[in-house]
Amino acid sequence: MALSLCKWLVLGVYLYLSGESVNEIYHWHPFYVSVTEIDHKAKEKILEVSCKIFTNDFEMALSKFSNAKVDLSDPGKNSSTNKPISDYISRHLQIKVDGRQVALEYVGTEHETDATWCYFQVNNIPSVKKIEIVDELLYDSFDSEINILHITVNGVRQSTKLNNPDKNASFNF
Repeated sequence: MALSLCKWLVLGVYLYLSGESVNEIYHWHPFYVSVTEIDHKAKEKILEVSCKIFTNDFEMALSKFSNAKVDLSDPGKNSSTNKPISDYISRHLQIKVDGRQVALEYVGTEHETDATWCYFQVNNIPSVKKIEIVDELLYDSFDSEINILHITVNGVRQSTKLNNPDKNASFNF
């Protein structure tokens, strides 16, 4: 009993001194990671882009970015979250194909238990020789953010890991 009380007391003192809320502590986890998959569909001339991000971390980043509380767990609010999601990802994930900057077209999201998938596409990409990426997803929220990239072109998959503050990756096919 005394040990349990001591733990709560220490947590309370920590929260008071750090200014963090119980909600922030509840959602804390030891690592921060996102995964971005880019797949070139030569037949359709499309670049498919999928980003998988922990939902609670993404909500925090989107709330800071949009200066409004964002709740991704409520499917009824999808229309109000589409623009912040599209704007945030487009600002923090830039892609060049063969030296040409491309614009991400927002397709939608899909929610899993702890993660949110964000889907984008780039039209009119008949072939790919080189992809250059600037990936800063969640870097503005977490100093220890890790972003993993998987790129597939002509059935060849290449991957890399970017640790904050590293943000640049290049893939040749």
